[in-house]
Formats: sequence, C-alpha cells, structure tokens
Amino acid sequence: MEHEGASMLRDGVLLLGFALAFVLLFRRFGLGATLGYLVAGAVVGPQVLGLVGDAEQMIHIAELGIVMLLFVVGLELDPSRLWRMKTAIFGLGFAQVAACGLAVSAVIYFAASYPLAAALAIGLPLGLSSTAQVLPMLQSSGRLRTPFGERAFAILLFQDLSIIPLITIVAAMSADQAGAGAEAGMPGWQLALVTLATIGGLIAAGRFVLRPLFRLIGHLNEREMFVVAGLFTVLGSAWVMEWLGLSTALGAFIAGVMLASTPYRHELEADIEPFRSILLGLFFLAVGMMLDLNAIAENPLFVIMMAVALIAVKSAIILGIGLAVGMAWRSALALGLLLSQGGEFGFVLFTQAREGGLISSEVASLFGAIVTLSMATTPFLMMAASRMRQPASKGSKREGPSSRGRNDGAGALVIGFGRFGQTVAQLLVAAGVRVTLVDSDVEQIDVAQEFGSKVYYGDGTRLDLLRQAGAGEANLIVFAIDRDQLEPELLHGVKEAFPGAGIYVRAFDRRTLIKLSDAPIDHSVREVMESAVAMGRAALDGLGVSLTEIDRAESIYRERDQERLKMQTDAGDLRAAKDMIFTQQAADSEAMGRDEAG
Repeated sequence: MEHEGASMLRDGVLLLGFALAFVLLFRRFGLGATLGYLVAGAVVGPQVLGLVGDAEQMIHIAELGIVMLLFVVGLELDPSRLWRMKTAIFGLGFAQVAACGLAVSAVIYFAASYPLAAALAIGLPLGLSSTAQVLPMLQSSGRLRTPFGERAFAILLFQDLSIIPLITIVAAMSADQAGAGAEAGMPGWQLALVTLATIGGLIAAGRFVLRPLFRLIGHLNEREMFVVAGLFTVLGSAWVMEWLGLSTALGAFIAGVMLASTPYRHELEADIEPFRSILLGLFFLAVGMMLDLNAIAENPLFVIMMAVALIAVKSAIILGIGLAVGMAWRSALALGLLLSQGGEFGFVLFTQAREGGLISSEVASLFGAIVTLSMATTPFLMMAASRMRQPASKGSKREGPSSRGRNDGAGALVIGFGRFGQTVAQLLVAAGVRVTLVDSDVEQIDVAQEFGSKVYYGDGTRLDLLRQAGAGEANLIVFAIDRDQLEPELLHGVKEAFPGAGIYVRAFDRRTLIKLSDAPIDHSVREVMESAVAMGRAALDGLGVSLTEIDRAESIYRERDQERLKMQTDAGDLRAAKDMIFTQQAADSEAMGRDEAG
C-alpha cells in the first residue's frame, strides 16, 4: 500500500512536470496548451519513455474535467438565452452531426472496405468534435458569447445530446445483441424518455434544492462550503446521469444552467475553475498516453490520409452549413476548421463497438490514433485560418479603409472598436455623424460584422493609413485604443498632417495623461474616470445625500483632481501632491481638528 502511494506520487510528479515543460514550450511558440498536453502525454506514456502507464484508468478520472467544463459553460447560459438558441442547437447541431457522421462513414466504407455496420460504428462517432478542446479555445479568445461562439457551442451541445442515440445505434448494430443490450440498458425510445425525465428532475432539484442550499451557505459566509457545494452539485448531477446510462456532461450542463441566474454564479465559477483546468489537462495527457504509435508506424499512410480526410470532410460540410445559414465565408470556414477534429466521445463509442463485436481491438486503436492526430492539428488549423484572415498586404482580400467612395467626407474616425470605441461610435452615429471605424484585431472585425458594423482593418497609429481612411477631410479623430499605446510624437504628427481634425484620446490612466501633457489633444478621458464618478454619484444618492451636496462633492473632487494632475505633470512625479488625495484618515483627522477647535 505504501509502495502504491509512492508510485502515485511519482506518476503525478512526472505527469505534471512533463505537462509544465511542454505546455510552456508550446505556448511560447503560439501552438496552444492542448497540443502541449497531448505531446507531453505521448512522450511520458508507454509508447515512448514508458515512465507512466495505465492511461485508461487516468482518462476515466480526467473525464471529470469535461463534466466541470460543461458545468462552467452552463453557468454562463441562463435558461432564457438557452431557449433563444434552440433553433441553432437542434437545427445546426442536427445538420452537422447527421451530415458529418454519414459522410465520414461513407469515406471509411469505400476507402477501407469495412462492413457497413463497422463503417457506421466508426464514422458516426467521428462526426462528433472535441468539446474539451474547442470550448476552452472559444473561452480564451473571448468568442464564446459572440454569434460565432454561440453557433459553435450549439453544435457541441447537440453533439453531447446525440451521445444517447449514438450509443443506441451502436448497440443495435452489435453482433453480440445480449451483451450490447445489457450495456445499453433499455430501448432507445425509453432512453429518450428517461433523459427528458432526468433533465426535468435536475431542473426541479436546481430550483427547489440547490438554490436554497447556496442561499444558506451564502448567509453562513463560509467560502470553503461553496467549494464543497459546487463540487457536490457537479459530481452529483454527473453521477445521476451516469447511473441512468446517460451523458454525465449533459447532467452537469443542466445543473449549471439552473444556477446561471443566481447571485452565486460567479462564486461557483471561480471555485470550480481550478479543478476544471487541472482535470482537463489530465484528460489531454491521458489522450496523448493512449496514442498508439505502433498502429501509426504499421499504417502511417492510412492514419495520415484518414485524418486528413476526416478534417477535410468535416470542414467542407460545416463550411457549407455555415454558408447556408447566412454566415460570412471566413466565419463559416473558421467554424469548420474549429470543429474538424474527432472528439473524446469517439474513444467511448469505439470501446462499445469493440465490445459489441463490430470492430476489432486493432481497428479501435487505429482510429483512436486518428482522433488524437486530428485533435493535434486543430491549433495549426486555427493559426492557418487566422493568416487567411489577415489584411491585403499579407495576401488576403480584407478591405482596408479608403478615402474614396463611401468614406469621403467622414465626420469622424474612430480608431479602436473595443468596448470603449463601440460606445463612442454609437453615440456619434445616433447624432447623425458619419463615422469610419478602424481596428487591427481581425477577430473583432469579424464579430463586428456579425453585428452589422463595418470596421476596416488597419493600424490606426500610422499616418498613411489615417490619410487613406479620410483623416484629411474628417472633423474629428478619436483614438479609442486600449492600453498605453499612444506617444506624444505620434499625436504631434497627426495634428501636423491633419490640422482640421480635433484629436480626442482615450487615456489609460494618470500616467498616460502625464506622458501626453504636451501633445496637441483637444479632449482626453481616462477610461474609467467618468464611470467611476457616475458610480460615486449613484452611491451617494443611494445613501440619501441631497443632489446639491452630490454636485458639491463631485465639483470638489474634480477641482482637486485636476490641480493634483497639474502638479504631478509639472513635477514629473506621480507621487507629487499625494496629500491632496481624499482619504478616510485625512477626513477623520480634519474632523477631529474641527472638534478640538470648537
């Protein structure tokens, strides 16, 4: 027993050490963490160094990472938003699963000459994508809540729902009907009814059990109990679904949706996130360890060609579906590449098909290697898609700003179309001002297009691009760029080149204003200044302070802040005039002085 514990510690150290090294290396070269985990697992596993074994047992534990991932995603989708997505889930999702599964099955049937049942048992699972790989990519890029991200998520969610009928189909085709039937547990129509009933039960439990439970824990103010209750919720919902032979990830997702509109959503998300991240990393390590390099070595051409065929077929079909529902071709292509890989549920269905006598162990290992290889290509495919969406100077046809045609006589140029720039632009357009928008973030441009805004690609700190965008005829140039990117020399150059345009600047903080103090700026705003003042006014109003006193407090604060900023600028020191900052200690001392004087 003691030796077993030492062995587990040794395996854990090796796995985490290799994962740390490879993920840092792959992140450094922009290849993503997923590929780093896969390669680390392959290197440390039995096929290469043989330092850690028993990948199958580890992957069963690590699959909890997928469960927690779906729970966290569910927390971000309240029931009303999920209902709004129903057409995308059952329309796009069904079209993708059916078309891709049947098309891949046909490729396998004709290319490998497998029996039809075996081709379907392999091809239908390959039509599914990797939720564990795709969702973190969407989250890290900030696109999960965009129209593009919602479409991708809708497809992934339907794929999770489709696990149930796919298990039934594989069981029905199995040569060993008795064994397969015992595993499936019940006919497909009964399984569907049980699924609906279970989902209803989870919804009821969320409303009448979980919400009061978290309300009680909130009153107790015990943080560790939130962690315990969060893990209990995830594992409990997953266990109920597993006990009934259903999708554990689907159960966790429903539990997350039921808690999405509660005040405890963010606390739960923060508590679950570390467990999710670690377990997802272990999952990809286990997938890498299970990669059968011998199968690849014995049939390298078949594995590579089949992986290429899988990616090409799925990308082409999803591209076609995306175009059919009105997506721009770049977004449709990106969606196809994003979902082109095989998924983790393929391993589950291959195992069932093998146990049912539909395919051999060698075939299951071979296509497991194909799934892993396809997952490894996804980061590269997304990098290639990003290059395809670069501006014309790099070979693409993305439209840049032009002072001819539609952009002639633009009243204002807004450089930067993030949250700040969007608000400024909408106010200008609402007042009837003609606006030209420029941003250098390609994904932001495509997201803006999906919302109906025309944003041109370009570096708005280049004078030649500003001139091309019509700055010579503009009355106003708004630099709404985030972070501290502007330099005084740039703004002097802009004013000299376009003297008729007012220059308005979004300043990151006081340091930015001090740095740009000599620049020809007509107006500047610290990016959180006005919203913070508005919040302060609202807080005073909530405390019952009179409007006259609120105006007086704001006026005093602004005057003192401007005076302090001037003194800091003159001194070139951020610490100058720090005694002018309003602090509670200073206010208490002043009040005490007044009391003593009185």
